[in-house]
Amino acid sequence: TESAAASDSAASGSVFKIGGIGPTTGGAAVYGLAVQHGAEIAVEEINAAGGVNGYTFEVNGQDDENDTEKAINAYNTLKDWGMQILVGTTTSKPCIAVAAETANDNMFQITPSGSAVECVANDNVFRVCFADPDQGTASAKYIGEHKLATKVAIIYDSSTEYSSGLREAFVNEAANQGIEIVADEAFTADTNTDFSVQLDKAKDAGAELVFLPIYYQEASIILKQASDKEFAPIFFGCDGMDGILSVENFDKSLAEGLMLLTPFSTTEETSKAFTDAYVAAYGIEPNQFAADSYDAVYAVKAAIEQSGVTPDMSVSDICEAMKTAMTEITFDGLTGEGMTWSADGEPAKAPKAMKIVDGAYTAM
Repeated sequence: TESAAASDSAASGSVFKIGGIGPTTGGAAVYGLAVQHGAEIAVEEINAAGGVNGYTFEVNGQDDENDTEKAINAYNTLKDWGMQILVGTTTSKPCIAVAAETANDNMFQITPSGSAVECVANDNVFRVCFADPDQGTASAKYIGEHKLATKVAIIYDSSTEYSSGLREAFVNEAANQGIEIVADEAFTADTNTDFSVQLDKAKDAGAELVFLPIYYQEASIILKQASDKEFAPIFFGCDGMDGILSVENFDKSLAEGLMLLTPFSTTEETSKAFTDAYVAAYGIEPNQFAADSYDAVYAVKAAIEQSGVTPDMSVSDICEAMKTAMTEITFDGLTGEGMTWSADGEPAKAPKAMKIVDGAYTAM
C-alpha cells in the first residue's frame, strides 16, 4: 500500500517507479528476499542523498515464488501500479518469461541475478551478474593466468543447465590456457551422495586442481569424501559454491584453501558500509544476490543521469534512452569495479576470486 502523497507525486511525474519481482516465499526465498532488500537499501540511500536529477525512487517488490506464471501476474500487478523500470526478476526461468513481456512493452529491465543466457536475449534487458558460461570461461582464465594448475579434473552436475553450461565454457577456454582436462566426471540429482568413482578418477589421473561448477550442498559432500581418501588437490568453484561455510554440521576445516569466483564478500573493505546497513535493517548478513540488486539500482541511477530521462516520459521513451545510456556508463559497484555494459546486456567486470583461509573468505 502506498500513501496518497506518494501516488500524487507519481501522477505529477516527480518520482521514478521501480518494480521488483522474485521469490520472497517458498524454496528460493533466500534469493528473492536478498534482491528485494538490496534494492530497498539502495533506494533509501539515493533518496536520502537527494534522489537522481532531483527525482526520487519508489520501489515495489512482488513475490513470484520462483514460478513463471506467478511472475507474469506480478509483472501485470506492477504495471497497474505504474512501474516504469523493472529491477528483476531474481531467478532465470521467470526472468525469461517476464523479459518477453517487457520486450512487448519496451520497458527497461535489469536483472540482478538472472544468469541464464536467454535472460538478456532482448535489447531492452541488461544484467548485473555474469551469465553462466562466462563464469566457466573466467574460471579457466583465472586458473591459467595465475598458473594454479595444468592438470585439472571436473566434477559437474549434468542434470542442471547451470553446471553443464559452466563446464562446457570451462572446457572450451581450458584449451587456450594450457590446461589439460585429465578427468571429466558427471553426476545427476539422483546420484549426488556418493562421489567415490569421480574422486578416484581425478586422483588416479594426477589432478592438481578439481573444478566444481556445482552448488555448495554437493560440494560439501565431495570435500568430505576427498578428505577420507587423502586426496588434497586445490578445489575451485563458482558462485554456486557461495554458502559452503553455512552448511549444517559441515566441518569448515575441510574447506580450507577452497577457491571460488564470487562477485561479493562481506569481508571486503568496499562492502563494509553496505553490510552494516543491511544487518541493521534486516538482522542478517547480505549475500551476493543482495549486492547484485544494490548495484542494479545504482546502475539505473547512473543510466538515468546519463540519459536525462524524466518520470513524466513514456515507459518506451525511458527505455530507448536508457538502453543507449547503459552502454556509455562506467560504474564502481559492490560486485565489480569499472563495470561497463555492452548493447547485448552483458556486464564487463573483472571476476573476483576468494580463498577460504581460517574458515573465512579472503580476497585473492
